[in-house]
Amino acid sequence: MSTKLVSIVTPCFNEADNVAELHARIKKVRDDMSEYRFEHIFIDNASTDDTVARIKTIIDTDPAVRLIVNARNFGHIRSPYYAVLQASGDAVICMASDLQDPPELLPEMIRTWQRGYKVVAGVKTVSRESRAMWLVRSAYYRVARKMADVPLLEHFTGFGVYDRAVIDILRKMDDPYPYFRGMIAEIGFEIARVPYDQPGRTRGITKNNFYTLYDLAMLGIISHSKIPIRLATMAGFALSLISFIISLTYLVLKLILWKSFQLGTAPLLIGMFFFGSVQIFFIGLIGEYVASIHTQVKGRPLVVEKERVNFDAPE
Repeated sequence: MSTKLVSIVTPCFNEADNVAELHARIKKVRDDMSEYRFEHIFIDNASTDDTVARIKTIIDTDPAVRLIVNARNFGHIRSPYYAVLQASGDAVICMASDLQDPPELLPEMIRTWQRGYKVVAGVKTVSRESRAMWLVRSAYYRVARKMADVPLLEHFTGFGVYDRAVIDILRKMDDPYPYFRGMIAEIGFEIARVPYDQPGRTRGITKNNFYTLYDLAMLGIISHSKIPIRLATMAGFALSLISFIISLTYLVLKLILWKSFQLGTAPLLIGMFFFGSVQIFFIGLIGEYVASIHTQVKGRPLVVEKERVNFDAPE
């Protein structure tokens, strides 16, 4: 029986200060698990620092390391997913390059996979980020989980081990803008959870900002739930009914109290601005779904490669 191949996929963008330490820590894990063959795939999302040069230096000393360089920055959603699909291992491990996904957890996760689990997910129990951000994330995960059509994992960033069967199913989905965490839940395999404490970032700065977090949050909701758009429809009917009742009430009062009752401007202004704001909100919500459909029908590639290094070398 041939030795099983484990592919480790690491997306990176401007992580020149972290890739060497990350590789060294993963290399130690690989050396301690000599019963497996390994390949380590870095995918660089058009970094503007020395990340690519440092990875190429690593390749000179470690033939198991491969590198994909993107032609431009294709975003934090498409690039990692593309790299996962390029892996050829019996198991594929996805982990960040900022050292917040601890490589020392890999032996336990691989052993769990070997017990028959198709998906082994690293789930954060503690994070060294700000307390406020942790609370916001927790609230979002609870809301998304209740709204989703599938059982989404809370505090799961994608760090985990995925069997070849899972990767083959992902290839068939052919999603140009995938919500990876939701797709794993959508497949339906039993998920083994491995809890861990997420350390804080020690070098570099986070690449997440308000837009990237919002993009990921909205993608997680609209990709796996029809509840928001149905709430918008129901709220539209309810607000129409309320508007009709208010207008009918004023009409009746005006007819009964023709001379003494005067229609003030305050109710008109309040009603106009309130219902206008509600309409704009729900139009924006519907726009998110339309934008998602637009992305799907364009059929653009996940990533365009600028360079591929060392993929023809043995593990």
